[in-house]
Amino acid sequence: MDLFSEEKTIIKLPNAELLYIAGFYNPKTANHYFEVLRKYTKWQQDDITIFGKTHKQPRLTALYSENDKPYSYSNIMMNPHVFTSELTEIKSDIEKEIHHKFTSVLLNLYRDGNDSNGWHSDNEKELGQNPVIASVSFGATRPFHFKHRHIKEERHKINLHHGSLLVMKGEMQQYWLHQIAKTKKAIDERINLTFRTII
Repeated sequence: MDLFSEEKTIIKLPNAELLYIAGFYNPKTANHYFEVLRKYTKWQQDDITIFGKTHKQPRLTALYSENDKPYSYSNIMMNPHVFTSELTEIKSDIEKEIHHKFTSVLLNLYRDGNDSNGWHSDNEKELGQNPVIASVSFGATRPFHFKHRHIKEERHKINLHHGSLLVMKGEMQQYWLHQIAKTKKAIDERINLTFRTII
């Protein structure tokens, strides 16, 4: 089910609240940020172990922060780089929109349809209880799927467009899982920035 059809939509679901702004950045600004982030981000590709098998994570990542606090997930420990001017600009724009302060951003580069991010929640202890996660997308549109852990009929998706902003709030990281699935369709690169507060 696709809940998001308006330019700016607030959706309240069981144990979650989401805000989606399709045109948070206009195409020209979004194009600029995509090119700068693609070229100058210090991308890395970590090994990840799932069910006892180790392989390369199916996307490139990078962590930037205002402080030196690391971030760990799926047995991967990331140490941050210092915020660039572009990341600071984007962070400021989001903070003005939603009135919430962030300290860090995790960037993901999906190079094609083979790159993905499996079912998970952003519930690491460093993020505290009921974290606010702000996700900005640049580049190719990819579907964002999310499902409730206990209510089977609560399954939804949203197409994350170039220049869009998605904010996840409330108890979402406790009760919901989300993913960016693989696709066999020919698809261009996508950069996703997930702003968060590491405590």
